Amino acid sequence: MGAKIDRTINNGSSPPIFRIHGQNFHRIGSLIPPNGTYPKFAQLYIHDTDNEIKNRIASVRENIATQDLHAEVVEDIKEVLDGNNVLVKSFRMAKAEIERNPRVEIKMRLIGKRTKDARTYNLPTTSEVAALIVGDLDPSIGHRDILVESNSGVLKRITELNPSYLPLQYPILFPYGEDGYREDIQFATNGSNNNNARQRISQREYFAYRLHERLEEISTILYARRLFQQFIVDAYTMVESARLIYIRTHQKSLRCEALKGLTDALTRGEVQASTQGKRILLPSSFTGGARYMIQNYQDAMAICRHIGYPNLFITFTCNPKWPEIQRYITKRNLNAEDRPDILCRIFKMKLDCLIKEVKNGELFGPVKSVIYTIEFQKRGLPHAHILIFLKNKVDMTSPTYMDSIIKAEVPDKTMQMKYYNAVEEFMVHGPCGIARRNSPCMVNGKCSKHFPKRFVAESKFDQDGYPVYMRRDNGRTVKKNGIELDSRYVVPHNRYLLLRYKAHINVEWCNQSRSIKYLFKYVNKGNDRVTAEFYNSTIDENGEEVVDEINMYYDCRYVSACEAAWRLFSFEVQYRTPAVERLSFHLPDCQSIVFADDENIDNVLGRETVGQSMFKGWFEANKKYEDARSLTYIEMPNKFVWKRDI
Repeated sequence: MGAKIDRTINNGSSPPIFRIHGQNFHRIGSLIPPNGTYPKFAQLYIHDTDNEIKNRIASVRENIATQDLHAEVVEDIKEVLDGNNVLVKSFRMAKAEIERNPRVEIKMRLIGKRTKDARTYNLPTTSEVAALIVGDLDPSIGHRDILVESNSGVLKRITELNPSYLPLQYPILFPYGEDGYREDIQFATNGSNNNNARQRISQREYFAYRLHERLEEISTILYARRLFQQFIVDAYTMVESARLIYIRTHQKSLRCEALKGLTDALTRGEVQASTQGKRILLPSSFTGGARYMIQNYQDAMAICRHIGYPNLFITFTCNPKWPEIQRYITKRNLNAEDRPDILCRIFKMKLDCLIKEVKNGELFGPVKSVIYTIEFQKRGLPHAHILIFLKNKVDMTSPTYMDSIIKAEVPDKTMQMKYYNAVEEFMVHGPCGIARRNSPCMVNGKCSKHFPKRFVAESKFDQDGYPVYMRRDNGRTVKKNGIELDSRYVVPHNRYLLLRYKAHINVEWCNQSRSIKYLFKYVNKGNDRVTAEFYNSTIDENGEEVVDEINMYYDCRYVSACEAAWRLFSFEVQYRTPAVERLSFHLPDCQSIVFADDENIDNVLGRETVGQSMFKGWFEANKKYEDARSLTYIEMPNKFVWKRDI
């Protein structure tokens, strides 16, 4: 792997997590290093400088020299791999051939195309996996094959679609050299085949299959602990990389220009479509991209315009100590961080249960709309930001109603023991400030979350409309890290949700005016994204300005094991109800047209549908239908459906 690993978070203060930054590459070196040198594994750190590489090499050597390695365990693993792993056998054969004929140039070809049906899951044989090549290259080598030279001294990038990649990268997880993902794995279908349906499984489906435990199958992968974290992150980056490569290589099908612009170009004599439009390098259909986040923000604002302001903002965080998780991992002698897939699946079930309860209307009253987005903490745990729109009530804006659903005090320990214990465990911030100046929330000597709050005898709204929750000075305290903390450190919450879900679940009353835009941008901002430099450009070798949004996406993303598992399972990252119809509008003859890069402009302008648009359809409906004349453009989808002619 050639990703830049974020090592700053594993400082011993919490369970270890595997987290990468930037783009992930997969490379392989030569069979033997050049004379007098070490294997160039350090080049895998593709973002590191030369000094950093030297420091890493020195650190690895020092660790090997000082650590008490279990030589007998290493020897056992070596013997098992030598005797059973076909890839290891292939490299041993290459080694023997090099030692027997040191003057002959030896190359090893790792074959990317298998002859047997992948659905049978037979263990591969050595002849299927690899072939030794002496002298000239075989012209029949496939584009998915990996060619390993004996003494090249460089690292070559290999394709993730080669079935040998995963067993080469993770020999302990694939002890027999079993194939990883292959492009020709077909669905195990029963009954008649639909010719129009997809016949082969995708990378994401393959990894999702491997991440599920089966009683009749012992999975080495699921018991690999920290290596399992790396495997999941690697798997997701492979899937995402394939999607981004497709977008990069199909840019000609993403050209877009205004109708008037194409007409003017034809007048100037420019008939090739490749000279028109701008490249949409990362479209809004790509989950997690900047356009995706912006459109979700705009959709949320559209719901706000139609329904009104949101009433509640809930942050729901996964609790690795949930009894469902503990029962599962205890039976397998694992820790919660060893199974990020289980954390995500349990959290998804509880989140769905929470959303169902809220929408039923029994908790906070009738609900008009729900919006949530999933993010992942620096430590990797998933959490949801949820906005809830309630139906209007006469007393909804009163402090009394706010007190009935939101609490921010230490409860009575003698009268409400379970509630007290839950607040103590999940809903107390800190200690920070004078009591603990090195707390993670401290910035410039002050708490970034503005704790401790002040004591307030009763709830109210300040002059800007922000809620001030009741925190009475009644002498009740909780002990956290040996320090007594009072109600000023309690995070606002709902008593029922806290006792039911036993997790950090912050419930806040929304300010009804000034903070709405910030709140919606915060909910839809995405995980660890830096969009401020989204439109930064570079200059290519021809001196032309180039905006590469795919590279910008790579530069500002971090991927941890929980996020990788969530995305591999194809769980929702953004959720909203009701649905939003995106309406387009434009000046005369300036509607957008999508066309292929190699299409003739005259042919594009000759389409019958070239002048159609949703906006123009609204004008036509006003001419034909009397009901349409009473509807604004925004109200139109409530009564009419726009159908483009084909």
